[in-house]
Amino acid sequence: MLKYLLISMRPTQWTKNVFVFAGLVFAKKLFFPSELGKAISAFILFCLASSAVYLINDLVDTEQDRQHPTKRNRPLPSGRLEAHWAALAIAMLLAISFPLSFWALGYRFGLVILTYLVTMLLYCFLFRKVVIIDVLTIAVGFDLRVLAGTVAISAIRFSPWVYVCTTLLALFLGLSKRRHELSLLNEEAPQHRQILQEYTPKLLDQMIVVTMATAIIAYCLYTFSAENLPENHAMMLTIPFVIYGIFRYLYLVQAKGEGGEPENVLLKDPPLMIDIGLWVIACVAILYLS
Repeated sequence: MLKYLLISMRPTQWTKNVFVFAGLVFAKKLFFPSELGKAISAFILFCLASSAVYLINDLVDTEQDRQHPTKRNRPLPSGRLEAHWAALAIAMLLAISFPLSFWALGYRFGLVILTYLVTMLLYCFLFRKVVIIDVLTIAVGFDLRVLAGTVAISAIRFSPWVYVCTTLLALFLGLSKRRHELSLLNEEAPQHRQILQEYTPKLLDQMIVVTMATAIIAYCLYTFSAENLPENHAMMLTIPFVIYGIFRYLYLVQAKGEGGEPENVLLKDPPLMIDIGLWVIACVAILYLS
């Protein structure tokens, strides 16, 4: 059961929680040991809280997931993990992550975790059934990750442009996931996820193009207008990495039929991993050495 519980906690999706470190890096506190420790603690606590959400989502979607060509192999839909074990794990994860959030990192971080949990529960039971609101809620989840890292280290010099770019990137990923689901399931899409009957491939393609273009523009504006960046505008040198990363992901979704699980695309595509790694290195070098 422990093996199947761990799989259901979706450790590969913990990669989303690296957004917690955005505040640490862009507030120029990466090499402060105490602040780094707080950010790591925030990351761990967010992983525990998000895993509880994933288990709740799997419990709610068990019957629908059994109709999905890939999700039916998950432990809960396949019957390898019984529902009562998942419920027990949810209780334990919440009992650990929620109190520790307030105790270890302060009430503001605890309130962010609480807001995340409430938002995701509303998504599981309500928002994912409302067109457009479903992907916007996903974007809010990413923004809360960034906010969690920011309040954990009490970052003051932190550009709001980071939230704008995070929102647009999350929308791009969420819309691409919907596009993949429509392509994969075809006519059976509404049977798996009711909201998919509200979308069409053409509509999603238009939304993706708008979001993609806006994300690139927003990042460009950030690189030369944010107050806490080097005055020589060296941050603009990172723009090509962002453009390539977005275009590469779009290529994988549109040409290769991927994008159903963004974290898997990230972990399995070497060019995308290299691009993100180079972007991180460039950002750190420019922010801390310029």
